[in-house]
Amino acid sequence: MSTSVTMDKIVSLTKRRGFIYPTSEIYGGLANAYDYGPLGIELLRNIRNLWWKRFIQDRRDMMGIDSQIILHPRTWEASGHVGSFSDAVVEDVKSHKRYRADHLIESWIVGKKEFESMVVENMDVEAMGDFITEHKIKSPEGNNVTAPKKFNLLMETHLGTLEGQKDMVYLRGETAQGIFSNFKNILDTTRIKIPFGVGQIGKSFRNEITLGQYIFRTFEFEQAEIEYFFHPKQQKWEDLMKSWKDAMWSFVTKDLGVSEENVRWRKHTDTERSHYSKDTYDLDYKFPFGWKELWGIAYRTDYDLKQHMEFSGQDLRYTDPHTQEKYIPHVIEPAIGLNRALFMVLSDSYVEEDNRVVLKLAPQLAPYSAAIFPLVANKTEIIAKAEAVFDLLKERFPVYWDDRGNIGKRYRYQDEIGTPYCITVDYDSLTDHTVTIRNRDTMEQERVQIDSLQTYLQDHLFSQRLMSS
Repeated sequence: MSTSVTMDKIVSLTKRRGFIYPTSEIYGGLANAYDYGPLGIELLRNIRNLWWKRFIQDRRDMMGIDSQIILHPRTWEASGHVGSFSDAVVEDVKSHKRYRADHLIESWIVGKKEFESMVVENMDVEAMGDFITEHKIKSPEGNNVTAPKKFNLLMETHLGTLEGQKDMVYLRGETAQGIFSNFKNILDTTRIKIPFGVGQIGKSFRNEITLGQYIFRTFEFEQAEIEYFFHPKQQKWEDLMKSWKDAMWSFVTKDLGVSEENVRWRKHTDTERSHYSKDTYDLDYKFPFGWKELWGIAYRTDYDLKQHMEFSGQDLRYTDPHTQEKYIPHVIEPAIGLNRALFMVLSDSYVEEDNRVVLKLAPQLAPYSAAIFPLVANKTEIIAKAEAVFDLLKERFPVYWDDRGNIGKRYRYQDEIGTPYCITVDYDSLTDHTVTIRNRDTMEQERVQIDSLQTYLQDHLFSQRLMSS
């Protein structure tokens, strides 16, 4: 068995089987932009829905909202994003292409033993500039680069109907601020009490310049964020941080079925940590290009609500219903990029074995739970029987109809898209009302009564993983 995963293999599979397409490909594509095809959107939807169920619906102390992508521009001034949301960027003096300074340094030190212990995240803009100058680091084209400068990641746009009368606004850089700006509304319209959390899933936008990391880093991406509000004198933030970290780890390794050896925690340094955070950890995954952030968790203190109180003039304090104490809650924030979660799941489930490629997706994530095969496509009775099986299962499971080519080719196709079970309707099905079920991971087959199919799939699909995984 070979489980070596490369970027080329993942990109090839996802394009070939309709998970992910380059955006605007007929026009030559657009850097850092991708579309999700028929299989990709189902996988992404399954990850999204599972996150929502685990962290919003299954908890009594959680609720969700959906705020606008375009917020009042003062929102981003209050949050600090206008002044502090930036990367250090250098420019190729000949091609004028821009590159993140930290990524340029990281690429240069690969394979150099004397720099193995170096943590680039600890370097500020000035230190990165000095390092690039001292070691004469060039651009990927081999040209000199300028000194690093801060490059704001917020994407600007304009609202208005007449040229010259348009107001400049920002596409949101994170979904969190829509939660903070709605804090008073949530308190006024619900019966929720501290401690409680508010979750949101939605699109965010960043002016990324880094290329070549596929869907890991894109202009437009989907975030799932939580702001968990608590009384800093009644609960220790360290305890809440640990509780959320445990929940995040469990979601990745159990719900998403990712191998524990491919995930790790990494604490942010003082230099790396965001301006609003007192403590931050990243849950990293070992992607094909190395260990990178999947999911971050930060202790944001009361920074955001204080800022919005100051900039809006609104009272955003919480009033304890029992003691009448008024205070500004503190916040723990777990935030994950769902596109990165999809990339992780694809990378972790990709396996080459027995002359086949198979995505050993956790069954609850697979785009389809089962594929229905009529043995032959020109036999009316078999087609009708297979259609009856399809109709029986479609009410409870996402199922796929496939009558193209021989059975072997159909099996290989379903293996590549991660379908846990293939169900074949054959001549015997017409008389004994049974079908052949093939297990994706073991390739073992068994006969099952059609009347028992729903129960069979229910029992076998919704475990953490197939027993053979």
